[in-house]
Amino acid sequence: MTKLLQEAFTKAAALPPEEQDVLASRLLAELSKEGEFDRAIAASGDKLARLAREAPAEYRAGDTEELDPDRL
Repeated sequence: MTKLLQEAFTKAAALPPEEQDVLASRLLAELSKEGEFDRAIAASGDKLARLAREAPAEYRAGDTEELDPDRL
């Protein structure tokens, strides 16, 4: 365990039990989401590789447009 994580757990242990449970629930939910994200990326590896191969050709063909962050 890292020193920072140990410090966080030490501080969390000083909280009232109800707050500890809230914090634990949030942490577990976050860890679950991280696992789901990792599984989704792993499962889409072939698709991502195909898109990466196709992107330069689409760019050269003029089939792309510049990203405008103000229009997201």
